[in-house]
Amino acid sequence: MYARLVAGFALLVAVPVAASARPVVVELFTSQGCSSCPPADAYLSDLSRGRQDVLPLAFHVTWWDGLGWKDPYSLEAATRRQAAYSSRFGSSSYTPEMVVDGRKSFVGWDRHAGEKAILAAQTSDANPVSVKGMRSGNTLSITLGAGNGQGQILLIGYDREHVTAVGRGENTGRALKESNIVRSIEPIGEWNGASMTLSHRVPSGDLAAVLVQAPDGSILGATRVDYGAH
Repeated sequence: MYARLVAGFALLVAVPVAASARPVVVELFTSQGCSSCPPADAYLSDLSRGRQDVLPLAFHVTWWDGLGWKDPYSLEAATRRQAAYSSRFGSSSYTPEMVVDGRKSFVGWDRHAGEKAILAAQTSDANPVSVKGMRSGNTLSITLGAGNGQGQILLIGYDREHVTAVGRGENTGRALKESNIVRSIEPIGEWNGASMTLSHRVPSGDLAAVLVQAPDGSILGATRVDYGAH
């Protein structure tokens, strides 16, 4: 657990990218039971405001739930996802942990490391797959383009923002404002390099995103689902 903040690096660095570029996926593994997590939650919230070049997602893990406060947004799937990253990176799980594009892990409140990892992802030579998603009623239509590689297609439902009054644990008495809280994550297919289209029911959560993740954990494609008028 990280209990101290590093001074500085408080300002975000907006990085210009081409309009056609996919968003860089920024995953934060966090918990309302962790006193070191609110600064990381604040960074993710800042990333969620006005930046189309990133797709920030907050995965609330469960392993703090028995230590005084049960996080109402914690998911076993989030805990398993963090454990899978830990295995790939050869490290142990901790909160807050941030993972950029499935490739780089660091302490979640380190904004300097975050902006550096985002820029590295934007300028990498990876061969991404184009992904588009559209909602019609209670159904999502998801289209993937052709490309090199293969990966699992993940559908993620998330809420835009919540404020929670914490009554116990390390954050007792605090009102935590958190953004892009993941409510569901579900594998819905496999991409093997060919273009494809699939349909799926709308997931739990206010909004949805689609990720394509390679066997080594790296993100090959990502998009916010266009909900339009429904």
